[in-house]
Amino acid sequence: MLPSFRYGTNAPGVPAGPRGASPLKATNKMTGRCTVTWTKPAVSRPVLRTPQRCGAVLALALLCGACSTVRAAPAAAASSQQAVADGQVTGNQYVIGPGDILSIFVYEAPPLSVTELPVRPDGRISVPLVPDVVAAGKTPTQLGADIAASLKKYVQDPNVTVMVRSFQGPLDRQVRVIGEATDPQAIPYRDNLSLLDVMIATKGLTKFAAGNRAVIVRREGGAAQRIHVHLSDLIKDGDITQNVQMRPGDTLIIPQSFF
Repeated sequence: MLPSFRYGTNAPGVPAGPRGASPLKATNKMTGRCTVTWTKPAVSRPVLRTPQRCGAVLALALLCGACSTVRAAPAAAASSQQAVADGQVTGNQYVIGPGDILSIFVYEAPPLSVTELPVRPDGRISVPLVPDVVAAGKTPTQLGADIAASLKKYVQDPNVTVMVRSFQGPLDRQVRVIGEATDPQAIPYRDNLSLLDVMIATKGLTKFAAGNRAVIVRREGGAAQRIHVHLSDLIKDGDITQNVQMRPGDTLIIPQSFF
């Protein structure tokens, strides 16, 4: 016997089924009996807004809002300004000098940003709204802090970045090569600068050079120190023991050979 149901609509030859269910009718050709099955009605469940779910949504919204703008904490900014005021410069930090080419970037203020700005012979630069700033003798971070302090009268919380595009360095930190070098010049000092690096920059020795009588003049504590080096042995024979480390302000003197 076919089942009967309390709910549903009647159809010819099909008993009533549950509300929302769909009848599936099948006929057996051998017996002629009709079998009716019903699909399970879809149940709509309400979305429960539990306190845990609301809390997760609120936390996600707060996290997204925090990613939009990040500013330095007042304590960090104060410590940075104090370091700049004290003039703390370590040996590994680059110091700006006359002839350097700088780029000044002011965040969200393109009219105040400057590219390819040379440092004048007097060690100063000029940027929009700040006509005269001392740049020589400062690190890029220190110079950026000074420019930002001057811009506070016109811009709220200025963020200034100083980039060195081309560098010469301060005059007292340059390594000078004079005498019988192919291209005598003053070389900007950089970390781990060696005597071989200096000779590569000056394109080696001339044919009249007395390389093994070369002298490095180094000033320490107000006194001049003379360091004898064998450049010919270093360049021609590969004597790496002669590849001494240079220091800021060194002068390499290459004499002429006697005939």
